[in-house]
Amino acid sequence: MRKKRTLLGILLLSIIMISGCSGGEIKNASSGATTQVSVSEKDETEDSDKSEDNAADNSEAVTSSENAEILQDGVYTVDFNTDSSMFHINETCDGKGTLTVENGVMTVHITLASKKITNLYPGLAEDASKDGAKLLEPTIDTVTYSDGATEDVYGFDVPVPYLNKEFDLALIGTKGKWYNHKVSVSNPEPASGEGDESAHTYAFSDLEDGNYTIELTFEGGSGKASISSPTAIKVSEGTVTATIEWSSPNYDYMLVNDEKYLPVNTDGNSTFEIPVQFFDKPMTVIGDTVAMSKPHEIEYNIIFHSDTLTESE
Repeated sequence: MRKKRTLLGILLLSIIMISGCSGGEIKNASSGATTQVSVSEKDETEDSDKSEDNAADNSEAVTSSENAEILQDGVYTVDFNTDSSMFHINETCDGKGTLTVENGVMTVHITLASKKITNLYPGLAEDASKDGAKLLEPTIDTVTYSDGATEDVYGFDVPVPYLNKEFDLALIGTKGKWYNHKVSVSNPEPASGEGDESAHTYAFSDLEDGNYTIELTFEGGSGKASISSPTAIKVSEGTVTATIEWSSPNYDYMLVNDEKYLPVNTDGNSTFEIPVQFFDKPMTVIGDTVAMSKPHEIEYNIIFHSDTLTESE
């Protein structure tokens, strides 16, 4: 028996020596996973930890994917968590953001504490500073504190790749330096009024063909541009089209669901006819402005308020 153990020890030592020189691999027969073999016990521990971390990440990804699939299109109140006390939701929002799900795509609107964070980037700081990086532009959000005081602060519409799991979100402040952060979105609850008849939502197919006016609210960009309200809308066979008149003549196209729309006028403020996707919740559009040194696409949110819908004569 002792002789057999000695031979087994020599064989095992030979395998370890070969692996240590060439970086051998052992393939798990049950899972097919490949694990590096190393002489160092520390390396073995690290590899084991990494494998366990990867397994945990995969498990979380599946859970997040399932949550995204279950979440129906609509508007939700969510928890927005960050890894830093220097980067947080405005105190008036109680740590909450507004999540909009449209065609399965999730975007959360967050209202920050001040105007000190000037841009966000969905990714790492090193990529945010590269040429061509698409930065998230701030909105102007007005908050009201418990003492009645009001303040204009910055807000952002942040793409959400998944729920209940951290993702990268870089920020830059007034000092011009990018910082990496981890954030997460969780605990979605239908926003107040969602699914309630008092929310005055309409099925477009129930609207009679004709011409109407409707009030809208608008946010996005630097706050310098606006859209006229009330605005005219036309209903035809269940399709609703709005006439959008900007406060500027410098918009050369709009994008709605990646479809490009050109101005319907040549003089005066830029005017477009765009489809209305729904009433009573934020509808995201892109406006391309040529007012800057080069054309710039800016994301805006428009809400058409169905309780102000009035038939035109």
